[in-house]
Amino acid sequence: MINSQKWLSINFFAFFFTWGVFLPYWTGWLTTEKGLSVFQASIIMGSGMLARAFSTFVLFPAATKLFAIRKVLIWTALLAFLIMALYIIADSFIPLLAITIVFSIVYPVLLPAMESSASVLMKSDRIHYGKSRSFGSAGFTFGLLLIGAATAIWSEKAILWIMLVGLALMWYLYTRPSPAILMIQPEQTKKSQKKSDLKRLLSSKPFVIVLILAILLQGAHASYYNFGYIYLQDLGVNSLYIGFILNVAIMLEILFFARADLLFSKTKVSTMFLIAGTGSTLRWILIFLFPTIWIFVLTQLLHAVSFGVAHYAFIQFISKRLSHNEIPAAQGMYAAFAMSLSTAVLTFAGGYLYEISPGLAFLGMSLFSFPAIVLVLLTRKKFSY
Repeated sequence: MINSQKWLSINFFAFFFTWGVFLPYWTGWLTTEKGLSVFQASIIMGSGMLARAFSTFVLFPAATKLFAIRKVLIWTALLAFLIMALYIIADSFIPLLAITIVFSIVYPVLLPAMESSASVLMKSDRIHYGKSRSFGSAGFTFGLLLIGAATAIWSEKAILWIMLVGLALMWYLYTRPSPAILMIQPEQTKKSQKKSDLKRLLSSKPFVIVLILAILLQGAHASYYNFGYIYLQDLGVNSLYIGFILNVAIMLEILFFARADLLFSKTKVSTMFLIAGTGSTLRWILIFLFPTIWIFVLTQLLHAVSFGVAHYAFIQFISKRLSHNEIPAAQGMYAAFAMSLSTAVLTFAGGYLYEISPGLAFLGMSLFSFPAIVLVLLTRKKFSY
């Protein structure tokens, strides 16, 4: 019998290893290896995130209605590897834009697929989400450290090759035996039934509020994800040390997810979002006010709050409030709007602000995190979430 907790932990590690290569370093790779400007790179990454929003909102829920989650994972990982290989031969803006859009239609589907696997296993096997998700953060950490060391030795060209190896390894792991419930073929439903899942979720005011909070708080990380690496380069930090600095955030994230089930077992979702909003707003304002390496490192300690607590709050809400059939649709909306669309829009804005002043790109993010605090205070009593 497959150990569901172990399977989830290993595959979270593998996926987030690649996420730790692509998310923080790809903008820098485009500017250094392909010679693009920061604004051009932000257009490419922002366009990719728009494609990701469409994919995770439309294609992922559709795929899980037709195929078992395991099959979705296997084929998506294989396609992502093949598309990533096309970057080898692309050298100008238009081909790079086209490849990034296609890659962003395929690869990000793995995120809601893995999170849906976790939510399903939480219901069926009573696994501990925080314990396995901490392995994902560890994978992200390993990716950051490996890239930091590799770029210091071989320059930024190593980023692409490490990403390819990571995708190949991930595909191999998905082909290995998995928990039985993830191999169950979904029952064929009418189109009207598929639409009703979304309609039912969107008619639930507590869910809509929680989704909006996630959109505001996760979107506010756009400048950090896309320009954090470049920002540290502009501060004169060596590539090797950049990996360590970015890892401070992930180490705190690992510790948080490892203890989250215990720390927040009796905490309301609204309280968690309030904590996340406060930490996020403080984080971006500090980076703007004090453009130094040490303040940036200090604000990394807040990542477990700005990202970790917000993410955990959403996962807890859907795991406890939604049915098994509604979870993929909810994860698709979360991945599409909170992790993709909002980040895409703010990446465009962040790229524009960064060229005016790097600090403004971070301050601008507080214009989204602060309203989340206000929204929680206005709705938490009325909707009891």
